[in-house]
Amino acid sequence: MRKKFVKNSEFWKKIPIHIFILIIAFIWTLPTAGLLISSLRQPDAMLATGWWSVFEHPFELTQYHLGNYIDVIQSHGMGQAFFNSLTISIPATIIPITISTFAAYAFAWMEFPGRQFLFIIVVCLLVIPLQTTLIPILQMYRNFGLSNTFLGVWLAHTGYGLPLGIYLLRDYIGALPKDLIEAAKVDGASHLKIFTKLVVPLSMPAVASFAVFQFLWVWNDLLVALVYLGGTPDVAPVTIQLTNIVGSRGQDWYLLTAGAFISMIVPLIVFFALQHYFVRGILAGSIKS
Repeated sequence: MRKKFVKNSEFWKKIPIHIFILIIAFIWTLPTAGLLISSLRQPDAMLATGWWSVFEHPFELTQYHLGNYIDVIQSHGMGQAFFNSLTISIPATIIPITISTFAAYAFAWMEFPGRQFLFIIVVCLLVIPLQTTLIPILQMYRNFGLSNTFLGVWLAHTGYGLPLGIYLLRDYIGALPKDLIEAAKVDGASHLKIFTKLVVPLSMPAVASFAVFQFLWVWNDLLVALVYLGGTPDVAPVTIQLTNIVGSRGQDWYLLTAGAFISMIVPLIVFFALQHYFVRGILAGSIKS
């Protein structure tokens, strides 16, 4: 009886917290819901009333169509920009993850001269604003013919993402059980085998967390893409194309909302697909076993 009373009291104590979380979630998702509804509305209806007016006449939702999306994709280049963003984001995520994981293992479990000094330099790179590197790197790209190319923006995003990736993964990999690594060494396993067979599988939560951070940053990036790719339509990602629509079609809000929601689809898919690993990676090290 006493246990039941304790459970009931704990349940009632958590109700305010649950209500607060639901309110925050509702406020957080409200702009996205408004963006989706606006992207499906007729142009005349969108200019006349706000998106919340659909709740006064719910049956009007059946009259909405995908014409705005078709117009944006076919007539305003969002289809090509969507493909360009995938072409930029996938390699610009895989390359720094691969290099960061190898470097993190080296800093955590390999002995070599200047290891601590090099790691301090990596940490110091975290505080350098990327804006200070744009002009020198752009000049170098022009000398080597890398400006307005996918390879140039891949290298740029790799360089900007490596310090954070190495820092995060080094802390996680360094916290792996030391006995497990030493046992593998005693059994004759090389560093490469330890890395591929033990470290990478055990570090997947941290790797996935960094993958989410890196992919979302690259996908939503405008500054780096605008500097190194320019406004060339053949290589412009969705962020640049969306700004072009704002500049040339600023009065057509129905097109802007459709284009903005297209740019949100892939980040949402990536986040929800990896959220389990993402939460585990964020919480790693915060609770001692």
